[in-house]
Amino acid sequence: MVTGAGAGPRAGRVRGERARGPSAALDMALRRRPSLVLLLLLVRGCLIGAVNLKSSNRTPVVQEFESVELSCIITDSQTNDPRIEWKKIQDEQTTYVFFDNKIQGDLTDRAELLGKTSLKIWNVTRTDSALYRCEVVARNDRKEIDEIVIELTVQVKPVAPVCRVPRAVPVGKAATLSCQEGEGFPRPYYSWYRNDVPLPTDSRANLRFRNSSFVLNPETGTLVFSAVHKEDSGQYYCIASNDAGSARCEEQDMEVYDLNIGGIIGGVLVVLTVLALITGGICCAYRRGYFISHSRNGESYKNPGKPDGVNYIRTDEEGDFRHKSSFVI
Repeated sequence: MVTGAGAGPRAGRVRGERARGPSAALDMALRRRPSLVLLLLLVRGCLIGAVNLKSSNRTPVVQEFESVELSCIITDSQTNDPRIEWKKIQDEQTTYVFFDNKIQGDLTDRAELLGKTSLKIWNVTRTDSALYRCEVVARNDRKEIDEIVIELTVQVKPVAPVCRVPRAVPVGKAATLSCQEGEGFPRPYYSWYRNDVPLPTDSRANLRFRNSSFVLNPETGTLVFSAVHKEDSGQYYCIASNDAGSARCEEQDMEVYDLNIGGIIGGVLVVLTVLALITGGICCAYRRGYFISHSRNGESYKNPGKPDGVNYIRTDEEGDFRHKSSFVI
């Protein structure tokens, strides 16, 4: 009976502690260990007394002329009205985007602050690709400053590339086709088509083009034939593509023709014959005196000089000139 009576109150206390749950047991443990209470308070103070930021996307990618949100969220802070700043870092230069509670710079009419700290940009352009730093200053927090950096990438669709295709190439000769585009970002890759059929990067790797001898460089856009064949004749065009889209140039014809060796030799002989005839005619005319001047006749001669003391008198009988002497005394 005594044993049962002594066990009754103890069992009641145990059942009471269990009934109060784990919180009551924790409170009892804290009362028994004051050092544990102090440690928990310090940890709690450090967590609450420090401003902390996070972002849902630190590397957003958007196409040109669309909108984008640069996420910057305060997770912990005791300051009700923290100071928010956004800065743009581009080409090693830092400029303000949001400062003194207003949008700054070239984003004045294209951006706004979402909530307390996030930044939204409309109608983004390729010049908006940069690093954006969100800075928060909370004066009432143990840790007053925190920042995160967001890298924005704006993709730009390519424009129509410039294609250069030779009009005519003789059989067996080399030929180079080029395709260039300078607006797209990221840098586009290139593909060539002949008669609406895509060409592989190497003709030797495809049995369909075994009679060709070309190599295509998708990064530079050059299509090089080491020796063209008749089958290489056709309409060619190029397409420049990246993650934002693609663009193509107009079709251009390339003709591969056979060399007429006999005709070339005959033409050379004809030219040589004509040159020989012209040379012979000139030599013959020169021998016959057609190139000698006949202007020296009649009175075209100049009168000879008159020596001192001689008077020249022309008479009809003499036909030309005669002279008489006269002496000056």
